[in-house]
This record gives sequence, structure tokens and C-alpha cells, in this order.
Amino acid sequence: MRPIIAIIGPTAIGKTRLALQLAQHLEGEIIGADSRQVYRYMDIGTAKPTPGERALVPHHLVDIIDPDEPFSIALYQELACQTIQEIQRRDGLVFLVGGSGLYAWGIMEGWKIPKVAPDHQFRHLMEQRTVTEGKESLHAELRTVDPVAAEKIDFRNTRRVIRALEVIRATGTPISQLQQKDPPPFPTLIIGLTTSRDHLYQRIDERVDHMMSEGLVEEVNSLLERGYDPALAPMSGMGYKQVVQYLQGEKELSAATEETKFETHRFARHQYAWFRLADPRIHWFDITRNIDEPVTRLVDKAIS
Repeated sequence: MRPIIAIIGPTAIGKTRLALQLAQHLEGEIIGADSRQVYRYMDIGTAKPTPGERALVPHHLVDIIDPDEPFSIALYQELACQTIQEIQRRDGLVFLVGGSGLYAWGIMEGWKIPKVAPDHQFRHLMEQRTVTEGKESLHAELRTVDPVAAEKIDFRNTRRVIRALEVIRATGTPISQLQQKDPPPFPTLIIGLTTSRDHLYQRIDERVDHMMSEGLVEEVNSLLERGYDPALAPMSGMGYKQVVQYLQGEKELSAATEETKFETHRFARHQYAWFRLADPRIHWFDITRNIDEPVTRLVDKAIS
């Protein structure tokens, strides 16, 4: 079975460019591993591959649901595995590309995701608790019932904390016991892209400025005009939340832009917690060097 080629790393590092280059060279197909690019109408703020780029190489799991439709890591995993099987049946080469650690490792390590339906009433109650008691309160409760999961989930990641509590409530079993791993049947070559923190922050800032100049404000306004609630999870993501606040008169555009940069810096640091430089499974390449030739040689050797 041909290996899957995974291209991972922090946001704005150049994963799309490299994936397009390799997939064109090897007639591969790209499966997105990005938790925000699955949503329609959210193109600029998610740095989604452009229509022109998608015309060059087949893309999958991009633009598959509306922003108000429920989506989960379990559904993503199901769709991604189906797509991988379909491509491999055609003897195609799969490129798994993205910076969402949950999505990427869920496929590469074969996570068994608990299939517990969302309990919206429970989630609302937990969200209210974060307002009255703080995020630390929920995390402390999780630490009591599932210390293993609490160790892995940052207390600031409220959605993951609530999901863990939700699964435990529904099943009576710690989510850490349910989230076992069943290694997939295909080998994986993992290519990681990295650079210095200062250089990465510079690239992020340039990307945010480009998003603003390309029409992020208009994109967010269009989403609001379509009737999408600013409280929806996709609408509260980096860039979208800040622009909503600008459109509602709560922030100046310059402040919204700077906050988007700051939050994206923080997100990039969080991504390195998922993709560790010391992980021996990952072949890391510093983008300040000429990486195209050595990466291509590595991939060619893996699939030969």
C-alpha cells in the first residue's frame, strides 16, 4: 500500500505551497486537515486554497459544510478515512495537509473517537459556568473525573474540556479510556515545516495584513448578512471574531487586526504542542533553507 504523505506545521508556514508542488509533481490528491477550511463561505480568514490552486490538484474535505452545521473530529475522521480508501483504490497518492493537530494525528495514529452526539443543553450549561466560575473550574472538574484527559487538554480550550465532560456524562467512562488508538493499515511519511519564532510571527503578520487587504471584512459581513450567528464556533475563530467586533462597533479595525495577529501567534505556539520538534516520526525542514529538492527526494524514496 502506498504511504500517505502528511505535511504539517504551524499556520502561515507554507504547507499549501509545498503540497501543491509535490502533488502536481506526483499526480497526488490533497486531503485537508484543517478544522476551519471545512466551512463554506469562509475563504479568506481560513487561508483556504484558492479556486485556482484547487483546479491544479484535486482537494478533499474543503468546503463541505455550512458554518451553522455540526461538525466533529469523529465525522472528519470518518470522511477522511473513506476518502483515503477511495484514492488508494485508484492507486492514487494521498497528501494529508494541515495544521489541526487533532485532525492530522487522528488519521495518522488511528484514533478511536467516541461517537457521542452533541448535547446542546449540557454544552450551554457548561458555557454558562465558564462565565460565572471561570474556565479553570471546568478543567478542575475534568481533572477529578479524568486526570489523564485533563493533563492533555489546555484549560483555555473550553470546547475540548466541555466535550470531554460531555462524553464522560453520556458513557460513564473517562474519555481517555475511550480514545484508544488503532494504527491505520497504511504507512505514513510525515514532513514538518518550521522556522524561527520571529520569522514565523512575521509571516503571520504579513498574512493577516493580506487577509484584510483581500477583503476579510467584506467576507465576515457577508456571513452576517447570510444570517450566521456570531456565537457560532466557526464565527468565533481567529480573525472572524475580531472583525465581527469591528463591524459591531466594539473595536477599531486597527485594533481588530492587531488582536488577530496576537491570537494567531498564540495559536501557532499551541500547534507546536501538537507537532513537537523532538518527535522522531516527523522529518522537519526549516523553510529558510532550500527545501524543495531534499523534500522531493524524501517523498520519491518513500513511494518508490
